[in-house]
Amino acid sequence: MSGKVYLIGAGPGDFGLLTLRAKEILGFADVVVYDALANASYLSLARKDAECIYVGKIADQHALKQHEINALLVQKAQEGKLVARLKGGDPYIFGRGGEEAQELLSAGIAFEEVPGISSTISAPAYAGIPLTHRDFASSVTIVTGHENPDKARSAINWDALARSASTLVFVMGMKNLPNIVENLLASGLDPETPAALVYRGTTPRQRSLVATLATLPEEAVRQGFTNPSVIVVGKVCSLHDELNWFEKRPLFGRRIVVTRAREQASSLAMTLQELGAEVVQFPTIRIEPLEDNAALDKAVEELASYSWVIFTSVNGVRWFWTALRKAGRDARALCTARIAAIGPATAKALEEHGLCPDLVPDKYVAESVVEALEKTGSLAGARILLPRAAKAREVLPDCLAKAGATVDVVPCYETVPEDAPKDEILQRILAGDIDCVTFGSSSTVDNFFSLVPAQTMKEHPGVLLAAIGPVTARTIESYGLTPGLVPENFSIPHLVEALTAHYSKD
Repeated sequence: MSGKVYLIGAGPGDFGLLTLRAKEILGFADVVVYDALANASYLSLARKDAECIYVGKIADQHALKQHEINALLVQKAQEGKLVARLKGGDPYIFGRGGEEAQELLSAGIAFEEVPGISSTISAPAYAGIPLTHRDFASSVTIVTGHENPDKARSAINWDALARSASTLVFVMGMKNLPNIVENLLASGLDPETPAALVYRGTTPRQRSLVATLATLPEEAVRQGFTNPSVIVVGKVCSLHDELNWFEKRPLFGRRIVVTRAREQASSLAMTLQELGAEVVQFPTIRIEPLEDNAALDKAVEELASYSWVIFTSVNGVRWFWTALRKAGRDARALCTARIAAIGPATAKALEEHGLCPDLVPDKYVAESVVEALEKTGSLAGARILLPRAAKAREVLPDCLAKAGATVDVVPCYETVPEDAPKDEILQRILAGDIDCVTFGSSSTVDNFFSLVPAQTMKEHPGVLLAAIGPVTARTIESYGLTPGLVPENFSIPHLVEALTAHYSKD
């Protein structure tokens, strides 16, 4: 029985511009066939067991020729598979989606076209160029800058384009930019007409320029613009400097490595991306449950005997709550103990379980925690539960013990090294293509340098090493390196604020 092929527009590159329908299909497809202009992060939306096949075509580098792609789609569908054909932009706007649909129809394969946001409209929009505007243009003409080379003559009516008073958008035209400009000028378009280029629109690598039509080819060469760039011609280009919101974000274009565990990294990565950064996910640790939870199970049974329960991380909350629910208990089991959370993220995790912490110290170091606890009353004789990672610093329990408390340190999870692929990171560091590496804990530092030699970082001092706090900073220093940034308050939001302030000085 034949399957079905979904011709999906993957949009221009911004992960957030994928449609809900496309996301839904990726979630159930058996096979994902994707090209070079589709954001590779979309593969994370696919089923874990889905077969993912790259068929990208860039200039003269073709993973598969078009007729081979067509045959592949037919073959997979004939095997009874549901195939997600992921294409950059919109399949039917210079994406050869119509040709693929015809091939499927000829082979008797069911198909569905899922429109995507085309770079022809999104790239200019992200560069502050509205394609229509009541003062400048009432129509838009989208033109290929790379016609079929087998055509005997151009199908483009250059005279009509020049007379149209329309905004002109050319795609795949950088190689032919001088000819495009020459034809427009020869057809009577004013040489002083504003014109623009937008490279890799909607992505963190976006660049744009505005010139006159006559000077655009020269400016393109001078500023190193290549494909994939969208060419825009028309008076609307004059709005670029005023409306260019995307490239004005505080971390725009910064390439920042996130080393946190994959399950922890999403909030940091999302915040950095919202501020314009290109986030490079390089998880160096993985959070795993313990094989032996006997100590944690015993602590859950004896919760009524504790004066305080101190949570030092979101992971501590997560795995403690797992043990609590396994024992058939809930938040009511903590009714006799007071709760402390080390940091706002940990406090938020507790609140999600219906608990408002009694104490969140101003500073997230052991001495400040103990000082804040002592202000609520003497710790002498108090029994304190500290659910945390299997391997952690002993400073906090030691300080609590010195204050007279009895401390039960109970491991409830462990951090283990993540076998992250290091080749890409190494290559990008060596090429000067990384601006910053962020570290959220000492374990991320240790595991990062087990994969990337400290000597490599010493030889590339332009890479900013950002530590969440002084303990993590000292771990960086133990490798003979100097942290370039440590926020005054030790939390992820404050780390982001510090990064923003640092780069705003440039």
